[in-house]
Amino acid sequence: MTSSSNVASRTGLAAITNGHGGFVLDFIKIRAPIGDEVRVALGASGICHTDYASLSWDGPLVVGHEGAGWVEAIGPDVHDLKIGDPVLLNWAIPCGHCKRCDTGHANICERSHGIDPETLGTSRAGHDHTIWNGSAIQRSFNLGTFSEFTLVRRSALTPILSGIPVEQACILGCGVMTGVGSVLNIAQPSPGDIVAIVGCGGVGLSVVQGARLAGASRIIAIDVRQDSLDRAKVMGATDLLLADASDTNHDQLSSQIKSMTNGRGVDFAFEATGVAALAFLPLRLVRNGGMAVQVSGAQGAVEVPMPLFWWDKRYVTPLYGGCNPERDFPRLMRWAVEGALDLSSMISKTYHLENLAMAIDDMLAGRTAKGVVIFENGRAHV
Repeated sequence: MTSSSNVASRTGLAAITNGHGGFVLDFIKIRAPIGDEVRVALGASGICHTDYASLSWDGPLVVGHEGAGWVEAIGPDVHDLKIGDPVLLNWAIPCGHCKRCDTGHANICERSHGIDPETLGTSRAGHDHTIWNGSAIQRSFNLGTFSEFTLVRRSALTPILSGIPVEQACILGCGVMTGVGSVLNIAQPSPGDIVAIVGCGGVGLSVVQGARLAGASRIIAIDVRQDSLDRAKVMGATDLLLADASDTNHDQLSSQIKSMTNGRGVDFAFEATGVAALAFLPLRLVRNGGMAVQVSGAQGAVEVPMPLFWWDKRYVTPLYGGCNPERDFPRLMRWAVEGALDLSSMISKTYHLENLAMAIDDMLAGRTAKGVVIFENGRAHV
């Protein structure tokens, strides 16, 4: 076993982007943890559309933000974890003390988002934690999970319940939390409500599962790919709509939804495509007084006719499914262990880090719902 007292640093392979859309695999050095920091040996990292977007963020940057692994070293102020514990990483790291955290909105913690200048940066590991080519390098969402090791604050970690493999647990860290949380924490449908989901990738499938957990009477899955709809059926969708890509103004889709709901529209509609042009589509699908939820984080300029908001409709763009780590990750894990939340069926394929480019291509082409990078030697490092 390894402890922070006898290992000054660790060297591991990582995916690093220069910010121009590509990446290289190279070795980085991660120092020993201090204070309340924990060094984690990664076992698995989910692949998300945000990871593809991060290849064009300011570089150099260690990519990846959806990971799980084992505690490999701990700082002297960490007393509730031990070497070898399996842990899930959380990218929206709450401080637990700001106004947002105090009011139950840990996902938009003012410390994590740098709103409070007195605590700016204190949710992340200290300076010069990760070195590449002799210089400090940042990590995506202060995690950088496409790496054999990472160093984080204790508040970024949740112990993984026994019975959940790390390759399944890792997808809880973003896609599942975003989708399920957007249903249960934000929309909060009542049993018997009708829910529609536009886009059945990893997040969309998690919305389907959230709607099933909420007791929705009908769960209408919408996608342009039949194989994506087939996956949604496995997750609990009751109705499948194969969208026509030529229906660019969505009149046909809107009419289909109206005919399925006695002219009313659905109670809740979620957009999970990541396509900016579809960001306001849920407004066309919900009834008067219904809620449209944009969960994909789509970016770009979009025009929307104001009458789409008529009447009494609500439009929400939640971050991270309203995640409160202390509340949400334990219950997601409990549901997974009990079989109420299906993680294994969401994972279409696993990859080695050397095949990350292939994994990203598969995701963009819609060949996978969730791909997962496996670090086969992760457990051996602790």
